[in-house]
Amino acid sequence: MHLLTRQTLKYWGKRDKTLNLPTNSSISVTLAQEDLRTLTSAATSSSFKKDNLWLNGVEEGIKGERTIACLKDLRKLRKALEDADSSLPKFSEWGVHIVSENNFPTAAGLASSAAGFAALVVAIAKLYELPQLMSEISKIARKGSGSACRSLFGGYVAWEMGEAADGEDSKAVEVAPLDHWPSMKAAILVVSDDKKDTPSTTGMQTTVATSDLFQYRIKEVVPRRFEEMKKSIVDRDFETFGDLTMKDSNSFHAVCLDSSPPIFYLNDTSKKIIKLVHKLNEQEGKIIAAYTFDAGPNAVIYYEEPNENKVLGLIHKYFQKVSGWEKVANKISTFEDSSIEFDTEAYKGVSRIILTKIGPGPQETSESLVNEQGLPKY
Repeated sequence: MHLLTRQTLKYWGKRDKTLNLPTNSSISVTLAQEDLRTLTSAATSSSFKKDNLWLNGVEEGIKGERTIACLKDLRKLRKALEDADSSLPKFSEWGVHIVSENNFPTAAGLASSAAGFAALVVAIAKLYELPQLMSEISKIARKGSGSACRSLFGGYVAWEMGEAADGEDSKAVEVAPLDHWPSMKAAILVVSDDKKDTPSTTGMQTTVATSDLFQYRIKEVVPRRFEEMKKSIVDRDFETFGDLTMKDSNSFHAVCLDSSPPIFYLNDTSKKIIKLVHKLNEQEGKIIAAYTFDAGPNAVIYYEEPNENKVLGLIHKYFQKVSGWEKVANKISTFEDSSIEFDTEAYKGVSRIILTKIGPGPQETSESLVNEQGLPKY
């Protein structure tokens, strides 16, 4: 089983497309899996003639180069164990059946690809009983989807870009565990479940090839912010964390617009949400809420638990007609009634709200999607 991470310092651009080596380091926050998760089960048997994959009930097969690359690396590690101990079953020679389900939009800017590859790699690593540390396993997940490497940890995670041509030093590391800053919460406003007009991989290639602003971002802006954001997390300094998170989101979308042709991931509803957050912070005289948008129009708004009544009070006032408030139904009466004026029709651009918090790393579960024959149960 696996969960989802949201970038606070963005990864955008590859220096090596095959190995998924990034042009800059990045930071993300892992979100709780009861709200956003990928559940993946893997099985192997000498009777399986080939590898196979079922995603959300549909047989997809193993056909992508990235998936094949991940399986190849995992088999290589398993074979090393088998060569060292002849009593071990030859899992590395058998087919693997993988069944995966997720509960969030696919290809809509909610990091579904990253979560999927992370879940796949962790499930097979556990099936193969691999002894490697998670940072080492993250290098395999990275080959599937760059951001997947960060999804192998809970709490606050950095993906160090590294410098080696073979990618051996490009891996995920923990910035701080979940219990270091557990008061962090997030409200996700799902603006669109639709597939993106410009896939992330295509967008990255366009930006790297055409944006002058991108070069300034990766050489001057991100290296400084990377260190500043790590420090803000260690210090539990929300104002600095929030300021950097919003600035980096804006910087990321600026380089997308600076690409040729320009790439548009935000829509009118996204822009309205940005203005709403800034109005709240201006009213409070400090940053108590911070938005970020990945490669899509969906907003993630971070806040600390002590400010929940103010932040959710404002969001609920204008988006109460949107589904997703069930989790805090007993708290709504305590929300502060904000005096901030806003577009009363903005809720029509949001399909649902997901209220979540900081979560742990990969969690094993007794729930299995695979039956005794190695086929999907459902």
